Amino acid sequence: MLTFNFVGHFHHVNKAFVKEPDDGDEEEAPDAGPRSGIPGAQGAQIPAGTKNYMTVRGHAQIRAEFEHLVKVERPAMVQVVSWAAGNGDRSENGDYIYGKKRLREIDRRIRFLSKRLESAVIVDPAQQENVEQVFFAATVTVCDADGAEATYQIVGIDEANAMEGRISWISPLARALLKAREGDTVRFDSPGGVREIDIIEIRYE
Repeated sequence: MLTFNFVGHFHHVNKAFVKEPDDGDEEEAPDAGPRSGIPGAQGAQIPAGTKNYMTVRGHAQIRAEFEHLVKVERPAMVQVVSWAAGNGDRSENGDYIYGKKRLREIDRRIRFLSKRLESAVIVDPAQQENVEQVFFAATVTVCDADGAEATYQIVGIDEANAMEGRISWISPLARALLKAREGDTVRFDSPGGVREIDIIEIRYE
């Protein structure tokens, strides 16, 4: 039986458990955008020398947000700004000031999403040939010493949502699970001491 080590907390999906390493701010601040169609899409920086992996589902969500911003929100906000510009002194025009600010936010978000889409490496879990080990896009069920089970899917940076069991592939938990097999044990340090979780099931769907 293989054993893997990492530091974190099992219960309640502690942030230290799924948080991406803090390598600095993204060039285009994504959370300044007016809308994020992906829960938890905080735009963590992609580690240097690695690829921007996404699941098919995650890529579709990002594409949908991008299309919505370009085709719906931005044109609507341009109309608001144009209308507000004709309503007197712009320096005291709340609609104009707000509209211009919102338009800048939308444009920042569009640039950010465009870069993410351009660099995306899309992974379809259904195409995984080695289904006996944990790789990107795998859905893994684990069990702790008290018999409590939890299920996680390893996903791209911008599609992670710990509350829904989707964890970024660069998070400590995902890195501990990668390449593990059913029956393996992942050992980690918790405030109460060393704990272990067993890999119960690995699937690709």
